[in-house]
Amino acid sequence: MAIDEVTKASPGAAVKSADRTLSVLEYLAQNSHAGLPEMANALNIPKSSLHGLLRTMTARGWVATEVTGTRYSLGVRALQVGTAYVESDKVVSRAQNILDWLSDELHETVHLGRLDGSDVVYLDKRESQHQLRMHSALGKRLPAHAVSLGKAVLAEYSPGDVRARLGENLVALTQHTITDMDRLLEDLALTHERGYSFEREENTIGTACFAIALPGPGPIVDAVSVALPLVRLDKELEEKVISSLQTARQSYSPPSTWGR
Repeated sequence: MAIDEVTKASPGAAVKSADRTLSVLEYLAQNSHAGLPEMANALNIPKSSLHGLLRTMTARGWVATEVTGTRYSLGVRALQVGTAYVESDKVVSRAQNILDWLSDELHETVHLGRLDGSDVVYLDKRESQHQLRMHSALGKRLPAHAVSLGKAVLAEYSPGDVRARLGENLVALTQHTITDMDRLLEDLALTHERGYSFEREENTIGTACFAIALPGPGPIVDAVSVALPLVRLDKELEEKVISSLQTARQSYSPPSTWGR
């Protein structure tokens, strides 16, 4: 989600200082080593006000600066809070066994992700045991329409809900990303019918990814995926990945209540 979308989504009665603080954290989560001028411009905050805010956030450990003091990134306090969120999340806890099993069974990169607005956020992962692997980072956000995790979840929603959530302006991550809403809805219908999603070089050139949505007590927002380089993907491995994901879904026990 773009920063301007975050700002527009803020309630009219928001406390300005708190709203600005959260906007800074959200911006730095997507733009590490950012400078003051670019942040002020992106967030529409006066430089003088932003400088004072960054000073306070740096002193509290939420923001870190380079030696020159001109570039800003998230601080260690943000890591502590993010880790606490993941460690206390019921779905993350209950998914550990299937993530471990998929990793042991397939030796490929395994992700647990959650739909958040129009994006998917990586909550947990297991690294591939191969040298040639997909690189990703926990907490990273990606457009839901361009990744298998997002497609697996979006396939559980009605076309109207998908349009309302994503809008019509679908960004392209590669030349293979589906950016036409009607084509995306066709792909999601196929995903729903077969029970798993698949994307080939829509997110990253040279990789393919399969995913299944995880059941939950409320609206489905979580999914598990297996990503691998195309050079290793043959018919036999494809069938094994799909079968393993289906087995993982059957063995997953969702929490009785969502979230914390």
